[in-house]
Amino acid sequence: MFSALTPLDWKRRAVKYYPQKTAIIDGKKQFTYKEFGERINRLSIALNEAGIQEGDHVAVMLPNTHYMLESFYGICQLGAVMVPLNYRISAADMEYIIKHSDAKMLIVDEEFSGPIAEIVDNLSLERIVIVSVPGQDTSLKGVDYESFLEHIPEKAALPEVEIDENQLLTLNYTSGTTSKPKGVMLTHRGNYLNAANFMYHLGVNHDDVYLHTLPMFHANGWGGVWAITAAGATHVCLRKVDPPLILDLFEKQNISLLCGAPTVVNMLVNEPKAKEANIKTRLRMATAGAPPAAALIQKAQDIFGLNMIHVYGLTETSPFILYNEWKKEFDEKTLDEQATIKARQGIELAFNGETKVIHQDGEEVAWNGKELGEIVTRGNVVMDGYYKDPEKTAEAMKDGWFYTGDLAVTYPDGYIEIQDRAKDLIISGGENISSTEVEGVLYKHPDVMETAVIAIPDEKWGEVPKAIIVLHPNRKVTEEDIISFCRSEMAHFKAPKAVEFVEALPKTATGKLQKFRLREMYWKGPKKVN
Repeated sequence: MFSALTPLDWKRRAVKYYPQKTAIIDGKKQFTYKEFGERINRLSIALNEAGIQEGDHVAVMLPNTHYMLESFYGICQLGAVMVPLNYRISAADMEYIIKHSDAKMLIVDEEFSGPIAEIVDNLSLERIVIVSVPGQDTSLKGVDYESFLEHIPEKAALPEVEIDENQLLTLNYTSGTTSKPKGVMLTHRGNYLNAANFMYHLGVNHDDVYLHTLPMFHANGWGGVWAITAAGATHVCLRKVDPPLILDLFEKQNISLLCGAPTVVNMLVNEPKAKEANIKTRLRMATAGAPPAAALIQKAQDIFGLNMIHVYGLTETSPFILYNEWKKEFDEKTLDEQATIKARQGIELAFNGETKVIHQDGEEVAWNGKELGEIVTRGNVVMDGYYKDPEKTAEAMKDGWFYTGDLAVTYPDGYIEIQDRAKDLIISGGENISSTEVEGVLYKHPDVMETAVIAIPDEKWGEVPKAIIVLHPNRKVTEEDIISFCRSEMAHFKAPKAVEFVEALPKTATGKLQKFRLREMYWKGPKKVN
């Protein structure tokens, strides 16, 4: 009577109970769950006929389209392993990942095929499938996606595959900002339980209309690619983050749920159309990737009535391990106090396992909101390890715990709050300064649109904080103004000692700030990250 835990079973359920429900909206195209299921099955059969069998790896480089959703299910229900690729990384990193992952085939969007064309002669792929895009052209040779499926009958029989819940479902590569990208091995069981967390804690229901603002290649869309199907809700695809288009979709498609990094929230609240948006649904959004500033949360609440749900995790943990549980008692606090609470990462989710903050000796920190330690976790959603990299696996997973590298405190109610990444903590004259704390103060300044705080060398103190700031359009403010503002809001030693104004900050494809790029400008020693 045992049934393996796999998110693929939710596709079966959705097709069975919601065949005529709209499963996907992708621009002018729409598919019911019956149609979605048929396309998935045809893809599986086509892949199998092309030689893909259980345990084989298939790389996929697609934006948030229905083709990407089809690939997740079509590849994985064969017992094969999907390797989602970040289409914004360099050709050299793409080559490394495709080779390292042992991918036999590649499915690629025509718009992003240029880098693949540069490296294709160095790859040993058995076949390339190309998703055609109107107005795009490519020198890459391969079979058209629709042609790949068209000869498969709609009701053709799927190959019989018995899924082991502990086998790999996806192989997700990290960004590789500090070393070569690492392949995170995620299982059927881990994805299932993470998606269950997504459903339960984000309140996913059958009537939800979910906008895929978060790249699906990033930790499998945080589990959204599975959870939305599980509820029989509607997926709305989005090729790229375009604030005016997102606001338009909010109105026209009655979007009720989305996910994204705080930078996406910042883009939306600062979009000129935001204040005129006619949003009829009660919008909620899960945000992670960096601790959102309390001032940003407050602004999103004021403009959209947006219920922001702060979650936390890593690709290595599928990704959710903490969420900010909102209690009724918090409603009685002031709006400023509520926003401050919402900036905390929070407590364990129902299905992930155990998470805590520890000192270097392994003892848990006191729950006083002051003692700093590293977040560690163990349980159902932790990766199987890094693919073909036992040394890195051993560094990250010790004594049955996964070490995140994030420094945090625990409050008396058990809520965890990140103070910094270990590499981002500023140690000035022996005092620890949280770069995220300084950023939180800067976001309160009315002229600051975006900011990143880093350590720069200092002869007297070793290192001091510097603020790199993007101002709102047509705003003028001086370095002295910013420093004085920070000193009025926090201890003087924590305030930036230098300020630089820039047009934009470097970010990853998922919206995370790339502080290592900023640090490289000032450090040639230990602080530099290659």
